[in-house]
Amino acid sequence: MTSLQKRLFQLQDTKYRDFHSKLIPNIDKERVIGIRTPMLRQFAKEFWKKPEAEDFLAELPHDYYEENNLHMMLLAQEKDFQRCLEQIESFLPYIDNWATCDLPLPKCFAKHKEELLGHIRIWITSGETYTIRYGMGVLMRLYLDEDFRPEYPEWVAGVVSDEYYVNMMIAWYLATALARQWDTVIPYLEERRLSPWLHRKTIQKAVESYRITPEQKVYLRKLR
Repeated sequence: MTSLQKRLFQLQDTKYRDFHSKLIPNIDKERVIGIRTPMLRQFAKEFWKKPEAEDFLAELPHDYYEENNLHMMLLAQEKDFQRCLEQIESFLPYIDNWATCDLPLPKCFAKHKEELLGHIRIWITSGETYTIRYGMGVLMRLYLDEDFRPEYPEWVAGVVSDEYYVNMMIAWYLATALARQWDTVIPYLEERRLSPWLHRKTIQKAVESYRITPEQKVYLRKLR
């Protein structure tokens, strides 16, 4: 066990581990330490300042789920866009669960949206479950307001996959996009452009959203 792993195990909460392991069923429970997110985030802020953080980011793959989360939390603090992008692309092949994939984005991404677009397109078309999901997540978080373009939902809806975590992300993206770009996205449901499962799941997630108006929810229910 490395010195970093020993420090992480000092933060272990076994009851939380038992609970959280059920939320990431594709990850062997033996690979989950059981650290609550606020504690790991605080650890990441402190660890980021230490010289060994650089070595940790270069040591792939990691053994534990929390090490992967720590990796993402460290990259979220990186201010140099090019360096951050290189680190993200090096790490994407090692992401193996939705929770790690969906952690907050690097802060520097918001300042380099135009430069990021080409990479997002590549991620979404990569064929790799969590790389696809990550790309869609970036598109959802950063490009649904003033930077939105009608082709972005096309990128997402155009992905055909049997992977549950890809399809859930597609539905999540479209449901979120409905709340912010209704006129552009509603035809996907009105014209039934999606698979039956995605159609139903998108409506379900949109109806559950507090961002969708009551009138919109009534209309969405009619499209089921």
